[in-house]
Order: sequence, then structure tokens, then C-alpha cells
Amino acid sequence: MSSPSTPSNPRIPTIDLRPWLDGEPEARAAIARTVDDALQTAGFLLITGHGVDPALRDRIRAASRAFFTLPVEVKEQYTAKVGGRGWLGPGAEANGYSEGTETPPDLKESLTFATHEPFDDPVVNAEWYAPNVWPTEVPELRTLCEEYLDRMGELEKRLLSLLGEALGLEPDFFSRHMDHPTYGFNINWYPGTDVIGEPEPGQFRIGPHTDFGTVTILDRQAGKGGLQVWTDEGGWEDAPFDPDAFTINLGDLMARWTGDRWRSGRHRVLPPPADAPTEELMSLVYFGECTPGTVVESVPAPVGRVAYEAVSSHVYLREKLDSITVD
Repeated sequence: MSSPSTPSNPRIPTIDLRPWLDGEPEARAAIARTVDDALQTAGFLLITGHGVDPALRDRIRAASRAFFTLPVEVKEQYTAKVGGRGWLGPGAEANGYSEGTETPPDLKESLTFATHEPFDDPVVNAEWYAPNVWPTEVPELRTLCEEYLDRMGELEKRLLSLLGEALGLEPDFFSRHMDHPTYGFNINWYPGTDVIGEPEPGQFRIGPHTDFGTVTILDRQAGKGGLQVWTDEGGWEDAPFDPDAFTINLGDLMARWTGDRWRSGRHRVLPPPADAPTEELMSLVYFGECTPGTVVESVPAPVGRVAYEAVSSHVYLREKLDSITVD
């Protein structure tokens, strides 16, 4: 376990999960303290020792790029709305809207997938389940993504157990709400100006925002037009990068659950840089959620700092998703 000390990486540690999973008490206690401290400051962590094959991530990127570079008229047959399944074309989202900021639409395209098993409750099914839409032009994408999402579900449960212990609570305090969770999975393509043209003033690849759910697991690429995170101490800073690591950030629901002890990680993705305008990046973003109907109540003091009114997890998530949709 190491923690960067340079000013450009403020209080965002890299945590090796292997000592945690091995169960050595002193190592686990040290990791729990580091997690608690970091999530109070920025809402971000980097994790290694997660066991997810990097070659799998590479294959998903290759298959996804084959889709994104298809003619627009081919991609349009897979058009989805925000929170749906399929292709989100240019201009579909403006994440800055979630902060009440009227920004130009985000400079990206996405393939978006979600919960792959239906629920028993037809009302829940109607809102939170539909078959994923897999592009027939890249048939390998389905197998690759389903394998990846299995790994993400396993990793999410491990992370939630770690988070429960980091708060001094039961290890299953959060993970027990994962019997049949929803999730979102976006493959975000950030092309260069040769594809999207020159950015408008105030336009980003993804505008400033926080995520909405529990934990987000991000596999990203380094770039000049890449991820920035917000801390009170440093303002906007380039996020630390480790090609072997996943970037983890908390969402609004988890911040609320912890009574604002932990931060929902505010972040943005910069537009293509002026000195590398054709830079192209791709991110794999897993948005962890919980079982529909979970009642989220703030952990009481002294752990929690704010006592929010209890909410139904997915009523809350739907309001957030609706807020970023460009009409």
C-alpha cells in the first residue's frame, strides 16, 4: 500500500487489495484507516490487487472502438435514452446539469448496458430491467462485457465489505443490500477534434459532476484531456494514474448513507487538449448500485455527520438520471 505525496495527487492513495483479502489483521486495520481518511477528503481511491485481467479490458476497448467508428446511420439503430441500453450519441448527456450548471453537451459517445437479470416484481422490472442491446456488428462484445461485469460485481461486493469495516460497522453493512442489485455500465469514447470539431466554451468530455450510486469502478486511460478530481485543498487536479489500478469513487447515495462522513467524488473529463487535439481515450465505467427498494438511512453520529431523511435508493437514482438528460 502506498500513498502519493506529490501536490498533484492530493490524498488519493493507491491500495493493494491483496493484504485485505489475505485477512492479516494489522494490514486490514491499516487499510481501513487509509480508506476512511481518503474518502473524507476527495471521495477517490486507486486499487490494485483486484485480479481483473488487463487483457480483458484491452479486448473490450478494441471491440468497442470497432463499433464507435462505424457510420452514424449504423449506430443510430441502437440509440438509447440516458439510463437505457444501447448507444448514446454526441449531445445526449450534459453531466454538469446535475449540479445545476447549464453547460454544452458532453463531448463523448457511450455504449451503455445495465442489469442483466430480471426482477420478480413487475413494477421494478418495468423501470429497471430491459434486455441489453448488443451490436450485431461486433458480436464478441457481449461475451467480453458479460465476463467483465461478472468481475465487477464480485469486486463491488469486496469493496462494500471493506467500506463497512472502514466505518467500524459490520462487514455486510452495505454488501447485504446486494442480493439483486441494479448497475450501470458505460463504455465512454472520447474522440479528438478530428471527429467532434472544436469544443465550445465551457464544454467538456464530461462536465463537472458527482456520480449517483454507491461505488463507481473506473478503468481509464491516461491523457492530457483526461480525468480531473476536485478537492477542497487543491481545487481541480489531474487524477493520479496507474495502468494496473482501478479508480474508485463514491457516489451521492453512498455519501448520503454515511451521513456525509465520506465525499461523493466530484470530477470531470477535460476536452481534447490544444496541443494534442486528435487524442482519443476510452473509459470502462461500472456504476454500482444496490437492490431496488433499499432504504438508505444516514449512519448516526459519531460516524455520520449529517442526518439525511431516509430515501428509497432507486427513487433517488431515477431523479438523478433524469437531471442529466438533454431534452
